[in-house]
Amino acid sequence: MSSFELQNPSTRELTGGDLLAQCLHHIGVRVAFGLHGGHIDAFLMGCESTGIKLVDTRHETVAVQAAEAYFNVTGTTGVCFGTPPSTYSNGLPGLATAFADRSSIFCITSSPPLRDGENNSLQGSIDQVVVAKPLTKFAHRIAHAEDIPRLVAHAMKISSCVQRTILADIYTPISWGSITSPLPYPPGPHTKAIENAFLLLKASERPVIIAGTGARSSEATQALLRFIETTQIPLFHSPKICFSLPTSSPLYASSAGKLALLHHMKSPAPDLVILLGARTGMYMGGRSGGIIPSPDSCKLIQIDTDGGEIGRTLPVNIGIVSDATEALLAFNAALLKQDYVAPNEWVKIATGLKNMPMPYTSDPEVVEGKLHPYHALTAVFKSIPEGSIIVTDGGECGAWASGAATISNPHAIISATGYLGFLGNGFGYSLGCAFADPSRLIVNIQGDGSAGFHFMELDTYARFQLKILTIVVNNHAWGMSSNGQELIYGTKNPARPISSLSPKTAYDVVAQGLGNNSVKVEQIADVLEAVTKLLAGDGPGCMNLIVSRHPTHPITESMVGMTEDKNVIVVPYYDNVSRPYYKT
Repeated sequence: MSSFELQNPSTRELTGGDLLAQCLHHIGVRVAFGLHGGHIDAFLMGCESTGIKLVDTRHETVAVQAAEAYFNVTGTTGVCFGTPPSTYSNGLPGLATAFADRSSIFCITSSPPLRDGENNSLQGSIDQVVVAKPLTKFAHRIAHAEDIPRLVAHAMKISSCVQRTILADIYTPISWGSITSPLPYPPGPHTKAIENAFLLLKASERPVIIAGTGARSSEATQALLRFIETTQIPLFHSPKICFSLPTSSPLYASSAGKLALLHHMKSPAPDLVILLGARTGMYMGGRSGGIIPSPDSCKLIQIDTDGGEIGRTLPVNIGIVSDATEALLAFNAALLKQDYVAPNEWVKIATGLKNMPMPYTSDPEVVEGKLHPYHALTAVFKSIPEGSIIVTDGGECGAWASGAATISNPHAIISATGYLGFLGNGFGYSLGCAFADPSRLIVNIQGDGSAGFHFMELDTYARFQLKILTIVVNNHAWGMSSNGQELIYGTKNPARPISSLSPKTAYDVVAQGLGNNSVKVEQIADVLEAVTKLLAGDGPGCMNLIVSRHPTHPITESMVGMTEDKNVIVVPYYDNVSRPYYKT
């Protein structure tokens, strides 16, 4: 085994907590997010000795989400910690989100000694491993300190969650496992798969590439840029996340959601879609055919490191289990022997989608005395520096923001709600992004509904003096809920239960009390000056942006799926179903 050097060894007796911290430091961990608890003090002391920066949050879920965002930005596993059962239980939504979105995080918690099992001991009522199993790829309780290196290495290679217990000082031979071994190489594509993919490509007239989280690395970006420049295939990105893609390329065509405009333009849809590290499901229009056309008219090549994702929602013509970079390198190598260039007319149509105005761009700036949310956010994005990381939350706030965010030419756009549709994730995501890339401004877009979940994290931002600008898009309502009720019930039922929020809530005042520079904005003309003021100060800032609740985003309309067709049963936010009829 290669050498395992102790970092800043202490004169005190070292414990299992120290060994865990040393192992994490050895494999490259430099920051961890979490909340304090006496159960894990030995680990926290170990982190302090090794130089691992500890970032304490105000809520456990935020710590897990920060670890997930850290992974999304850096590509290295994010680490979080906490004690049982409150920290552990409160962190479960974060575990569930990371699992659903395939984010690599390493979660550390503790439990009472095994001798106290079923003894009504302090914080011993929950079997954490059993609870974690369905939410992780790996969950384990370490019962012997000497097993820490081996199991840490094993868990890191699975990129998952490990549960641990500090039971004793190290006094037996240590099981090193592969803690000093390099990570395995990513999977590469089968030769036959590349050959067959080219057969489909050469037969296509309207191909597109949709890149997702699997293509986030700089290596993948460079290989992708070479591939599209050679083939002239238009490039879209998954609405879930956009990271460092070659947006300056004339072949970049914006979010894959724009493909749905082709139907309204009466233009032909793609006849070949290459999903590159992008998953099917809600972010790809499900089975509606709006983004990925029906199998009758479109071929599908899906490239993913997880074979279980291939064909999960839609039938595929070619499935390739491979890392995105490795697949692109194979495609580029194949181009040396055979060429393909997408038809110029199709390239113009597809790439022209990024310049197509959305139906709400012509709406008035003021609606019933308050700002239109799209125009208000457009003014915000015009005011922030290029290269920022924009984190959007869910509901209508996130929809309006996603439609305007590219104006600022950001480094990344992250939809924080994920495949579980959680609200409030953006606070933790923004925290993780700020530590993953301190050089960039992080813009945290929240509705006033989601702001109520983790607004106390503005205290965390202030304590660490982070460059995070929180924008509370405040319409005094749960926007998607309120507008969804309006679409479904209209004049049939005047009730709009629990979809309203208080117009008296002063988020700017609360933010100031939490140590953030803050402003309240009610006019478009004031946005630029307000953003300039907030960014000029030290540390984080917060804008309470007052907007109208009445504009309904087209995404809400499509998700609600309201229709007057009596042969259809409306199932809000899911596919409608045909009304059954029975013969007597």
